[in-house]
Amino acid sequence: MTKLSSRCNLCCDYCYVYELRDSGWRQRPRIMSAPVREQLVSRIAEHARRHGLDRVRVLLHGGEPLLAGPRVIADFTTAVRRAVRGTGTEVDFALQTNGVLLTETLLDLLLELDVQVGVSLDGYAEAHDRHRRGPGSGSGSGKGSHARVTAALALLGSARYRPLFGGLLCTIDPANDPVRTFDALAAHRPPAADFLLPHGTWDHPPTGGSGDGALYGAWLCAVHDRWRAAGRPMRVRLFESIDSLSRYDGGSSSEVLGTVPAAAVAIETDGTVAWTESLNAVAEGAAHTGGTIFSHSFDALLGLDSAPEDGVGSLCRRCRECPLVQVCGGGLRAHRFGRGRGFANPSVYCKDISALIRHITSWRDQ
Repeated sequence: MTKLSSRCNLCCDYCYVYELRDSGWRQRPRIMSAPVREQLVSRIAEHARRHGLDRVRVLLHGGEPLLAGPRVIADFTTAVRRAVRGTGTEVDFALQTNGVLLTETLLDLLLELDVQVGVSLDGYAEAHDRHRRGPGSGSGSGKGSHARVTAALALLGSARYRPLFGGLLCTIDPANDPVRTFDALAAHRPPAADFLLPHGTWDHPPTGGSGDGALYGAWLCAVHDRWRAAGRPMRVRLFESIDSLSRYDGGSSSEVLGTVPAAAVAIETDGTVAWTESLNAVAEGAAHTGGTIFSHSFDALLGLDSAPEDGVGSLCRRCRECPLVQVCGGGLRAHRFGRGRGFANPSVYCKDISALIRHITSWRDQ
């Protein structure tokens, strides 16, 4: 994950970068400088050559990556492809945006650069605008962004730009109607969509995330049933991963599931390297590796003492003994934190994930 920009033009109240436990973004440059980009290009090429990789996937993230501007995006993507030329490595670029800045001019550039575009959309207008708002007098108090995002999606879904359409990301709020939310996403005919649990821990749980109920699980079950009834009009990574893992012959494309450790890193605008940013929900500095692209290769970063311990062996006893562990993998590491026991807990979403797994497998077994 590459952060060409460290700022955003929306104030989403659940944002894991700006609204949770880590404030490191305040000290970082707004835009990644040319020297940092050059070093990152060198590290990517080094990694591809060392491992003889057929493909490398680079995700342009933020903040809002489009704030970096078209020249920075063009220079960086072109430089990476030039650096791996002759190694046999293909580079796939994807950009995750809130959609507000998407225009025909920018889409023409991304088409030329062959950069896939994912857009964040939380469903119908009321649902989306509850959280995804522009700057105002306080966090999330500005004008809703739904109208601008859906206008951008109309462009992205047109015949000219549709080849760029990577999919939609939707953050779950149990207050939103699940069927209406799904239908609002499906109306844009995305090739894929995914539903994200808002980040939380046992010390700072999301609404309904640590109680006796399973609000998020019930919400996701309703979406799953609508998805099936509609003939699975787009891929849903979470649902497909559960189905694959529960057969004991598949893998997961969702970081929330599975027992295979995730080696994901984020490159900040100053060149520092962070572990998966869901750890921003834990504490100040919890995602820090202690390394930079100037001091460490990507291989060396994996050997640092700060590297997260994952896999079944790192889970608490309750998780290790659970019959669903091969599917859920204990849930996202950040969601296990708290209660004075570090990460030695079940996920704060344990009941929700368990309910969804059982629901999907019962459908399949009918």
